[in-house]
Amino acid sequence: MLDVNQMTVFLGWCTVINIGILSLTSLFLFVFKDFVMKVHEKITGVSSLTLPTLYFSYLANYKLAILMLNITPYIALKMIA
Repeated sequence: MLDVNQMTVFLGWCTVINIGILSLTSLFLFVFKDFVMKVHEKITGVSSLTLPTLYFSYLANYKLAILMLNITPYIALKMIA
């Protein structure tokens, strides 16, 4: 069984990894936007006019998930430790 300190360290590393993934994804979409849109348009058949909205929605949902599932429990554990 994990104690509070181990769980805090675990959630801290989860947060770092997830923020890294979010940052790399955002950077990749910003730098290689045309290439990514062409690939996704071919693979999924979604219009290139719709893709930026889907990208924004994905990034917003991922950021919210990081906040709810990593950062909030991490702060709560830090407060009780």
